[in-house]
This record gives sequence, C-alpha cells and structure tokens, in this order.
Amino acid sequence: MSSAGEVVAVGSPRFTLHTLGWRAFQDLCAAVLREVWGQSVQAFADSNDGGRDGAFYGTWQPPTDPSGVRDVLPGPFVLQCKHTKKADTTLVPSELEDEFDKVSALVKRGVCGTYVLLTNARVTGTSEEEIRRRLRACGVAHPIVLDGQWLSDMIATHRRLRMFVPRVYGLGDLSQILDERAYAQASALMASAPEQVATFVVTGAYRKAARALCDHGFVLLLGDPAVGKSVIALMLAISAADNWGCMAIKARTSEELVQRWNPHEKDQFFWLDDAFGAVRHEEHLTHAWARDLPHVMSAVKNGARVVLTSRSYIYNEARPLLKPYSYPRLHEQQVTVDVADLTREERQQILYNHLSAGDQPQDVRAQMKPHLEAAADAAPFRPEAARRLGLQAFTSKLPQTRQGITAFMAQSQQLLSDVYDQLDTHAHAALALTYATARDETLPGLPNPIALDAGDRDIVERAGSTQPGVSKALTALTGSFLRLNTSSDGQEYWAFHHPTLREGFAAWLATQPHLLPVVLTGMTDQALLSRTDCLDRDSEQREGTLLRIPPSLYKQAAQRLAAVRARPYSRLASWQHHLPPEEAILSYVVYRGSDTFLRAYMTADPQLSETLVKFHSPAQYDTRTTVLARLHQAGLLTEDIRQRAIERMKELAVSGPDASWIEAEDWQKKVWHLLLTDEEREQLFEHVRQELVPTLVDVVGEWLEDATGDDDDPIESALFWYYLAFDQRGDDDAAAEFDHARDFYNDERRSRPPSNEGWEPDTVKDDGSQRGRHQPSGSHRSLFDDIDQ
Repeated sequence: MSSAGEVVAVGSPRFTLHTLGWRAFQDLCAAVLREVWGQSVQAFADSNDGGRDGAFYGTWQPPTDPSGVRDVLPGPFVLQCKHTKKADTTLVPSELEDEFDKVSALVKRGVCGTYVLLTNARVTGTSEEEIRRRLRACGVAHPIVLDGQWLSDMIATHRRLRMFVPRVYGLGDLSQILDERAYAQASALMASAPEQVATFVVTGAYRKAARALCDHGFVLLLGDPAVGKSVIALMLAISAADNWGCMAIKARTSEELVQRWNPHEKDQFFWLDDAFGAVRHEEHLTHAWARDLPHVMSAVKNGARVVLTSRSYIYNEARPLLKPYSYPRLHEQQVTVDVADLTREERQQILYNHLSAGDQPQDVRAQMKPHLEAAADAAPFRPEAARRLGLQAFTSKLPQTRQGITAFMAQSQQLLSDVYDQLDTHAHAALALTYATARDETLPGLPNPIALDAGDRDIVERAGSTQPGVSKALTALTGSFLRLNTSSDGQEYWAFHHPTLREGFAAWLATQPHLLPVVLTGMTDQALLSRTDCLDRDSEQREGTLLRIPPSLYKQAAQRLAAVRARPYSRLASWQHHLPPEEAILSYVVYRGSDTFLRAYMTADPQLSETLVKFHSPAQYDTRTTVLARLHQAGLLTEDIRQRAIERMKELAVSGPDASWIEAEDWQKKVWHLLLTDEEREQLFEHVRQELVPTLVDVVGEWLEDATGDDDDPIESALFWYYLAFDQRGDDDAAAEFDHARDFYNDERRSRPPSNEGWEPDTVKDDGSQRGRHQPSGSHRSLFDDIDQ
C-alpha cells in the first residue's frame, strides 16, 4: 500500500492538452496564474488591441511557489498562451514572428518587463534559447518559456489546480499524479462516465459548489433536467478523492448516508442524486430528510462532505416540508447552487466540448460552425442537448441551418419523438427492453450479456425483432441513447444515457399501441413502480415524463402491485431508494393513481385497510396516513376504517406524544384536515387536555431517559406544536404547561452530548476573491474558431 502522496506509477506525467480548445487552454493558463503563482491579472481582448489573443497582463508579485519563474522581479508582466491541436508538436521560433513585433510595442508602453510564453507544444533547448534571445532583443528584461511538459508537471503537483480545472483528470494517466487510494477512487468514478469527464467545463456553478464543499462540507445542486447536476457532483467526487483522499459513497437515501457514516473516518464523501425524487417529488423521501438532516449535519461537522442533487421543480415542492430549523441552516451556509445559471462563454464551451468529443464528421462541423454561437444562445440551454448535437444518431435529418440547429438545441426533448420514430425495429426492441428492466438494487438495468426471460422475449417479438437483432442494436445504441455501466459487483448493464432520454422514450412509447401492453407485462416490478403512473388520461403530465398506463390495464397493474406488497419483506431499490415494498406501493397509490385506479387497487388488495390503521408515530411521516386521506378524498374509505384511524391517532397523541394531527401551518394541512370533522378535532384537543396535560411532569422524566442533545427531537417538536395550538385557542393553562414541560425537557437534554460527537474538521479556506479570473471583454474571436480542425 502506498503512503499518502506516493504516486502509483513513476515517471513524468503527460496530459493530452492538445485535445483542449484554444479557449479551454487559455482558461487552464489563467488557473495556473491564479492557483500556482497567485497573480491578479486582466485578459487582453482577442483581437481589438493588435491581435494579442490568449494573453494576460498584470503587475507581478513574488509568488509563494516560484515554479518556472524564479528570479522574476516585481513589475509589469505579460503571459502569452500558445495552443496547438496537433499532438506531439514542437514549437519553433518562426511561428512567433507576429508575437515578437507585438512584444516590442508592449515594452515601449511599459507593460511588459517580464514575458511568459506558455504552450502545450514541446520546446527544444535550442528553440527556447532562441526565443529568449529574440524577446530580450525586443526589450524584455525577464523572458520565460514554459512548455507542455512543465504544464503537465504543474497539474500533477497542484491539487487545487486540478480541483478548479477538473477536466484535466480526463487528459492523463492518473496513476502518475494520485496516491493509491485516491487513484482507485478516481478511476472507479471516471470509469462510470468517461465522456462526462472528457467534456466537463468549469462553470461558475462548479466553482461555487467547490468552494461550498471546501468551506462548509455540504452543497445542494439544483437545476432542471439535463443541465449537468450529476456531472458536477461526479467531478466534485473525483476532486475530493484527490484533494482530501475521500472515500466516495454514492448513497440512495438520507437513512443510508447516516448508516454508512463512520465518525472515526473523517475522509468520507457522500453523493446523493435526486435526493427528493427522481422524476416526481416523493414526500416520503423529503420526510426522511427532515428527520435525518440534523444527523447529516453532525456528519458534516465531523468532517464528512455531502453533495445532493435535485431537479428544481422537485425541490420547490420538497422545501416547505423540510423543518423550519433545517433549511435556514443550509441557506445561511450558502450551499445551494443553481446549476443552470451559465454565462454565455460557459454555454459556448460546453457546446464546443461536446462537438469535439462527438462523432460528427469534419465537414458537418464546418457547416455547423457559423451557427454555433446562436445555438449556444438557445433558451433553454441544456448540456444534454449539446451532447446530442455532437452525435450523428440524433442529427441524421437535421438541417444544417441556423434555424434548424437552434431549434434542435431549444426543443431537443420535443424532437426526440421524431428521432425514436426514425429508429428501426431492432432499436425499438432494445430500448423497450432497457426501459422495462430494472432488476434490483445491484443491477438497475439490462444485463450484459442479455439473457431473455419469457416477458423479455414477448417484448422482442412484439416489436418485430430477434435476440441477435437486439444484441446488435444494443451495441449500436451504446454511447448515444444508451450507456454501458458496471454494477458494484462487476456486472455490466445497459441503461439510458440520460434520464431525459428515458422520459422521451416513455412519451414515445405511449403512442405505440402494439408495444405498450406487452412492455407493461414484461416490466420488472422495479420498473413498473419507477417509470409509470395510472393517472387519468386527460390529466396533465407534470414535469418528469412517466409512461401512463391506460384504464384498460388498471386491473392488471393493480394485481401486480398488490402481489408485490403481499410478498415477504425484501427491499426494492433505485427509485424507491431502499424502500420496503409496502411503502413503495403506498407511495405509488397516493401520488400516481387516479380514483379509478384506486378502486381497482382496493379490489385487488382487500387487506390494505387493516394495514393502514396501524400507522406509527410521528404519524406525519407515515405514508399510511396519507393513503387514508387519499382514499377518503376519493370516497373509497369506509366509515369504520376512518373511525379506527382516529382512535389510533388519539392513542398516539398522548403516548407519543404526537401532534401530527394539529397541522397548524398551511403547508401541513393535508391528512387530518381531510380525515377529521371539526367536532372530532375538538374531541382530540379535549382528550389531550384531559389525558396528557395532568401527567406532563411525570412523563417528561420518562422521555428524558432516551433523549440526546441532537438538534432534531420529535418530543420537543410535539411539545412545541401543542403549546402553539393551545395558546392560539386561548387555553392559557394548557399552553403554559406545555411551554414549561418543553423548557424543562430542552434544558435537561441539551446538557447531554449529541448522539454522534467528534472533532471539528480541518477546512480548506478560499478567500472567494476573483484573483486571476479573466473576463475577456470585447472578444471577437469565436470560441468555435477551431471546431472543424
């Protein structure tokens, strides 16, 4: 085992810097100025001041790390970037004739005492000496020439440089720059998405997220579908493995994060995609976060680093359900990052990278070139649309005009239906198989090699394909529509390349009557739960497209779901995030079922009512109460079951104590405002006053036996809501009793240590300044200038 800091492979590192575009290379040079030498600079415009493209100027200050620039005196300096897209190129002095003329003018203006030439090409000793001689002849006091190998060495030796220019992780041999543990972690992460690493662009959102992770250990990435939330999380994970030696854990729920957090292992990095639901808001996940967030914050306080992602529309629904004292903490730490907030230059660089990494022929890129700036200005701009524009599979019939290309960028999701129509029957069968498959938590896709069961074969045959045809189509679709992933146990499987491609296929599949019934029949339980709904046909599709099951198939779907709930306990994964089957089914019934489907499900599952009245405390977090309210709203809840639910709530109201039934705030008024009449609510208040208030002094002592100093405490919460409710009703005596009991309870428990108490983490401070960040103004050279080279 290598010690910390010892690289796995020896030798000089070499990065394929020629694969960067000219602007990306310029950004790398700016990062060297900022992160290696600590210089504050300005960027010359690209062409409006005499042609000094890719150059920076400023006043040199002695750096703490003088790598490559020793003995440079303070004063004005210029750094010139010279990039070539040809591999293994050697720079010769004759290529710099234009620059020598410009240098003389700069010296006369007094802005160039030191001149640094930074290139990704090789520079021989003889050429270096000649370039330095020519620069001195122009009046430069300190000429410096630094080549691609020097740049590679800087990348290898400066972790913060890699963190803020993380695309370099995909440009070289990681074994030459990372220690063994970090190498293993980063390699595993990169293997899961090599294209994303190769095309990544450092955006303002990434920089803000990286700083939040450094300063606070926590970041929440928000944005619409296909804006790049997951790739930022991936690059943060790779950077964390490099900078802090973090062990990356991609958890599925807040519960799993808390369970897998080790207080004695400070270097843990937790990454949770779609924290509050993958396609739609899932309230049970949000309730779990409300319950577990204080424990997550304890993990962060003790050195863990946590990154969450969520679609904005999902988070907007989840936010009111997070406890009032949890969200302000996140807000105060300024850890929420809107990933979609991109500058024009960032959008252009994203589009450039995807076109460079794609398979479009050079002549097609040349035809696109005049229209690419307009394409980057399309609204909304989606990085996933940029990826598709770079692939022939999505653009075979795309007009190479400004209107055609900008429409593709702005309406890529709407155009997907036409693209799916153009595929052959073998591709349709392969995609339908992939959509219908989600085996279990370790294999959330179609296994490779494929082994078809009876349902799979039915899908293939109904689509008009064969197993050999499907196998060939899977290979052809990989890299465009599909991605070949590897599970934790080494099994390869196919999945849609991006969630929006899966959602687009769902929309297309709903228009294919010959495929829809057989796909539903062949779906795994996991896929049925995560990728369909049973809402009314004319019900508006909310954001996040699911496959809508028609009423003619409600009975079949209900019987399948009822059978899943009746099985012995085993966890389902992925969309359900390790939910027990019963809770996964109940969530589906509540949020994805029409009244007609609910009726079909109640017929298929006659034992459901008995299950629903056995909810636990706190009732507000138990999905069974939400199902009771939904059934009551649909006129499907018998009066006997409603009364038994009220009796259960009366019991928990005192024994918990559980104030879930009060629902004092507007955002809380969901379950018990539907289930209770005004008279029954009054009876519950009287029951609490008679049964709980007189015993508060005694029971508080019992509650304290298991209490800790954690921020989140359900008993404290219940006492608060009881105090507030009785105070608002004008019952001063009862309110005073609850207020006194809460104060006593809090005073006693807060003197106790939290359930997890540990050390304060070392933090990497960043002053948040904009040192070295260049914002070229008046630029006239298109970023896409060399896209067809």
